[in-house]
Amino acid sequence: MKLLIIEDEASLNQSIVDFLTAAGYLCESVSNYREAVEKIEVYDYDCIILDIMLPDGSGLALLKQLKEDQKTDGVIIISAKGALEDKIEGLQLGADDYLTKPFHLSELSVRISAIIRRKSFKGQSLMHIGEISIDTIGKTVKVKEQEVELTQKEFQLLLFLTVNKNRVLSKNAIAQHLWGDDMDFAANYDFIYSHIKNLRKKLMAAGSEDCIRSIYGEGYKMQFA
Repeated sequence: MKLLIIEDEASLNQSIVDFLTAAGYLCESVSNYREAVEKIEVYDYDCIILDIMLPDGSGLALLKQLKEDQKTDGVIIISAKGALEDKIEGLQLGADDYLTKPFHLSELSVRISAIIRRKSFKGQSLMHIGEISIDTIGKTVKVKEQEVELTQKEFQLLLFLTVNKNRVLSKNAIAQHLWGDDMDFAANYDFIYSHIKNLRKKLMAAGSEDCIRSIYGEGYKMQFA
């Protein structure tokens, strides 16, 4: 799951990135309005952590732009301003949640998880696809009740394929989702094949059918017979 942190306070920005990275998220961060606009215009995120007060613009203006562009990224507003009108305005503009500084990073993580679960998994923490069961909170995978040991990237790859089942995902889309926008400049995507191969092997060894299909010249998709 990929997050964007928009926060101008350098120490808080880094603390959020460090905490959420350790929790298994792929984090990108910016510290001003201009950089944030560049990110949201090009990339999609599972959740955006958005500070209202930025040195060169308003976080609420960014939120308005997201909704005008019909982006579906989840949004949590964070701000030192605890005024009721700010919270109401942010929620009316389409924010999913609101946290007033200071806050506990563990609470932020729980709220991010809840938003992603609601938006991507229809509010469910346990997903079933074919013989595969995925616990998005415990981050465990089972095939026919047999637990499958996956690396963090393999787990995220399985989630990405599952959420987009029956849709072809290009190698670029997979790389960008799992490793961030630095992958735009990758010379090749051979490492994607390795991760797909390993994930497929582990699932099939546990008893799943071969559900990850390679689409020549296009990418991969999750599909069951």
